[in-house]
Amino acid sequence: MDDRYYQNKKQAAHRIYSAQPLIHSPFFNEDIVLSPEGFQHLSVSAHGGRTKEEQIRRFILLPLGLHVLKTAMTLQAYRKRLASVGTPGSSRGLKGTKIVQWWAFVALFLNQDIKVRVVVRKVGGGELHFWSVMLSKKPNKRIASKYSARAK
Repeated sequence: MDDRYYQNKKQAAHRIYSAQPLIHSPFFNEDIVLSPEGFQHLSVSAHGGRTKEEQIRRFILLPLGLHVLKTAMTLQAYRKRLASVGTPGSSRGLKGTKIVQWWAFVALFLNQDIKVRVVVRKVGGGELHFWSVMLSKKPNKRIASKYSARAK
């Protein structure tokens, strides 16, 4: 993998991400924060670093994910649990445990033939913030053709 290609994709994604620190969500009817922690999560998961290929995929999906947040009206999944907050070894260190909530939204992008999942997170009583974007399973061809027929 060319490191220059990786750096270009990461910088382009960071420019897009930083250009708009808040996105109004019609689902929540409030703003979602685009925090540095959310951008970092594109490169590092709770289990460690992501491969460069996975990071690039997430950087490329970021504009579509932000579009999903601006338009999503239907929740795909919800999870709530007590979780450790903070990162061991970071300057912030572990902050203990708090109730963490995750909301997932999914959208089909028929022109690109992909399904994108976006996750919003809330730690304790904090703000809603962007947490992740990823490819979801490919659209079911029968469902995709049904929706593309309606769009014609």
